[in-house]
Amino acid sequence: MATLSLTEKQFLAQVREVAHLYGWLFYHTHDSRHSVAGFPDCVFAKAGTAHRPGRLIVAELKSATGKLTDAQVQWLTTLDQVAATVEAYVWRPADFDSIVACLSRQ
Repeated sequence: MATLSLTEKQFLAQVREVAHLYGWLFYHTHDSRHSVAGFPDCVFAKAGTAHRPGRLIVAELKSATGKLTDAQVQWLTTLDQVAATVEAYVWRPADFDSIVACLSRQ
């Protein structure tokens, strides 16, 4: 399956698999129609240790041609500015290597 032609559902399955492989807690709202507009698709959390802080990532998953809504931009911009320990991303299938690198980092 070509990475760039993935549907968002297929892409989500790949990202979920990588998250679990590297020990992340993973959350995805199954049906966002009754949720607040624009909140990112996925939340990843990993506990810290005595030698490193935990991490919290929020990410909006988009197909190669998917467009962000104004509400999504507002949420991602705000969350990315909350604190150094919150990371906010827009991830597309073409970013898969970067996703793996991000999720595999301690």
